[in-house]
Amino acid sequence: MTDIYYIRKGAILKKSLTACGLALTVLLAGCASVGNETLRAESESTVTQKITEGKTTKAQVRAMFGSPVKTSFTDGGLEIWNFEFTNVSADAISYVPIVNLFGASASGKKKELVVLFDQNGTVKRYSMSESNVTQKTGLFNN
Repeated sequence: MTDIYYIRKGAILKKSLTACGLALTVLLAGCASVGNETLRAESESTVTQKITEGKTTKAQVRAMFGSPVKTSFTDGGLEIWNFEFTNVSADAISYVPIVNLFGASASGKKKELVVLFDQNGTVKRYSMSESNVTQKTGLFNN
């Protein structure tokens, strides 16, 4: 009888661990971050404290924020660096079985830092923005 008790106890423990693992997977799968992680904690005011127009150099910007996600040039040859970070979480409706096939969504924040450099490699202008983002999927959200 004790062998049966331990077999049942082991089966219950296995099921409990499997359920906990599945729940943890679902919770972790509901969040996603894309882009430059250094922008996660930044805001317009913190960037203002770090960048000074006419003083801060390319090397200093790279040291603070890493490599830009995109580099472009103006018609006059000035260099522009773009840094982006997006963090979204699945909305509650996304966790409802069957219903999420017809319409699920995720929402969060997008941060973007744009830096324009002059001919000497010094910051001429910059802009930090933060906006709400929503992504919808499913049959009824196309």
